[in-house]
Amino acid sequence: MQRLAGKVAIVTGGGSGIGRATAQLFAEEGARVIVAEFDSKAGQGTVDLIRQTGGKAIFIQVDVSQSGQVQAMVQKTVDTYGRIDVLYNGAGILLFGTALDMSEKDWERIIAVNLTGTFLCCKYVIPHMIKGGGGSIINTSSSTGAYLANANAVGYVTSKGGVTLMTRCMAIDHARDQVRVNCIAPGPTDTPMLRNALNEQALKEFAATFPMKRLGTPREQAHAVLFLASDEASFVTGLTLAADGGQTVQI
Repeated sequence: MQRLAGKVAIVTGGGSGIGRATAQLFAEEGARVIVAEFDSKAGQGTVDLIRQTGGKAIFIQVDVSQSGQVQAMVQKTVDTYGRIDVLYNGAGILLFGTALDMSEKDWERIIAVNLTGTFLCCKYVIPHMIKGGGGSIINTSSSTGAYLANANAVGYVTSKGGVTLMTRCMAIDHARDQVRVNCIAPGPTDTPMLRNALNEQALKEFAATFPMKRLGTPREQAHAVLFLASDEASFVTGLTLAADGGQTVQI
């Protein structure tokens, strides 16, 4: 349908999982995609996949927790394409721990990437969106953080809860600028990050607790992101869109 035809889209965390699926889908829908990723091999791998199918993409290495690197990423995007229309903040990490056993270093890292990284990308992209007449930002919360709390995940849940409320604040602040700010709240999704955290048996047992009895796929989450990025959601801002197989309706 070419729903993003002619648009310039930054996808952070674009080297794997939901980020990679989103970058690929954006390119299929006509966007020129900036794959922003800390892991250069993974990020370039996504670019290669996009180009193999005729899409347009470039790779920029970035640690989203570092202000200077984020500013450089944004400037390179503008220098290359002249504008930024869409930002998908997909970069994130998962670390387990309670308040008692999570180290201060792990706490600071998960907040830095998941929450501060999202803030920094928004902070430096929004002025360019305003200059261009508007844009769409999609942040990544989680079913755990937006709606639920999990045991042994105090840092992760806190970071995602912060993303949810930050999204709403930014939506209010920039609605008059025609910059829409929304977020998705994925339920457990079959990504490398989740598979690194749980073994196969644990994944099956976890999935069995959801009404749909399965994990989500990165492509399914990417379609949720695409809707919020597209003009089909032109009157939608401040929304937290749950794509979780019915997980949170069981509350």
